[in-house]
Amino acid sequence: MNLKKYTDYALRVLIFTGMKSDGELASIREISGVYDISQHHLGKIVHELTKLELIESIRGRGGGIRLAKPPEEINVGLVVRQLENDFVLLECFDKGINHCVISPGCTLKHALNKALHAFLKVLDEYTIKDLIVNENELRELMGLSK
Repeated sequence: MNLKKYTDYALRVLIFTGMKSDGELASIREISGVYDISQHHLGKIVHELTKLELIESIRGRGGGIRLAKPPEEINVGLVVRQLENDFVLLECFDKGINHCVISPGCTLKHALNKALHAFLKVLDEYTIKDLIVNENELRELMGLSK
């Protein structure tokens, strides 16, 4: 299973903003600098996270972004499901195209489907809050002061 960079970066944005104190804003520039990700790309991700009501964007001078809800209310499994639009692990997972001759009797697709559900079930056990329990270590790795 390989998540898109888009999902990876979105989770990083949520982790970063989740470490901010109540009401404290982060900026795309700040996040870009810490993770070495293009500001333009992060802008698209933040826009999507705002549409999903995970991030709140405050415009204007002194503006920025912050989590739209407490980090313990943002489920990682749900975020991954919202951002990943393609869980087609094999050709037979694709409803539109399947040329595999063994598909009707194949047990591999069942095994991989079970593995995919297990993967998502594990992610469902975590919130953004769980991903920032080691906040001091993360701050040090990011070069941020408390």
